[in-house]
Amino acid sequence: MEKDNILEVKNVHKRFTSKNVTVKAVTDVSFSAQKGETIGIVGESGCGKTTLGRCIVRAYEASEGAVMYRTLSGEEVDFLKIDKKKMKEIRKEIQMIFQDPYSSLDPRMTVLDIIKEPLKANFPKMPKAEMDQKAKDMAEKVGLNPAYLMRYPHAFSGGQRQRIGIARALILNPNIIVCDEAVSALDVSIQAQVINLLKDLQDEMKLTYIFISHDLSVVEHISDKVGVMYLGKMVEYGTTEEIFAHPRHPYTEALLSAVPVADPTFHQERIPLKGEIPNPANPPSGCFFHTRCQYCTEECKKKTPEYRDYGGGHFAACIHADELKLRGFDL
Repeated sequence: MEKDNILEVKNVHKRFTSKNVTVKAVTDVSFSAQKGETIGIVGESGCGKTTLGRCIVRAYEASEGAVMYRTLSGEEVDFLKIDKKKMKEIRKEIQMIFQDPYSSLDPRMTVLDIIKEPLKANFPKMPKAEMDQKAKDMAEKVGLNPAYLMRYPHAFSGGQRQRIGIARALILNPNIIVCDEAVSALDVSIQAQVINLLKDLQDEMKLTYIFISHDLSVVEHISDKVGVMYLGKMVEYGTTEEIFAHPRHPYTEALLSAVPVADPTFHQERIPLKGEIPNPANPPSGCFFHTRCQYCTEECKKKTPEYRDYGGGHFAACIHADELKLRGFDL
């Protein structure tokens, strides 16, 4: 594990099998994150990005691979291989913010109880008064009025509920947070508030984010590096500036062409993706993207592209990456 990295995801696979049908939800995904960085993971619905996030926090058991993590004490562990006792000890340092602020909160618990629940699970001997105070302080930090903490989740708006989820994730003072579509269920104006809150908390608490989203405009705003997934595979990875300005995979180019711009005078020709996403239980031969790619050749249909570094940590899996002059998005 490189000394500057806090997290290294190495060749992670996740397969689901049912009735003799195997779906490869995540295939050979690798990336790393340094302390205080935000890694954006983007792609269409069904590309495997949420499954990857759940494998990282071990909500799902990965089929293969490793998630190397440097703990707050400096110890290096493979989070996927440690036993339950060790995992409970380290899980405090890797938390998750869920996509749906409506279904991820228990409607029978008060907001105070929801926020302090991780403290009760991990520090059962902590005095109740201390737990309550920590929960109130955290609520205030994420922009919730402590006077409302005895209310139930139904009394709050979507943005307020997501703040409750953020407070719950932060109450244990974690090192890494996996944000699974943390703002996709919110109105655009509320999205901006929550994104700015996450950035402020990151600066204050030195957090590392794995930010999963399908919205590239949000990812561009918050991420230092971006990984693009398609049908379970990472097809491109690099710094945000490089990915947006100089994409090397046709799928990334198509996604960037669809980014909305708040300027009525700006016109960008959209690149429509033909056809449907292939069945992950029976993916196409060669490059998985060839059935929808406007640059497809016969070679693409037969040969699996190598995922390689094109310089400066910019990885892509496209046979014609050196030849294509793809259109980026003006940051």
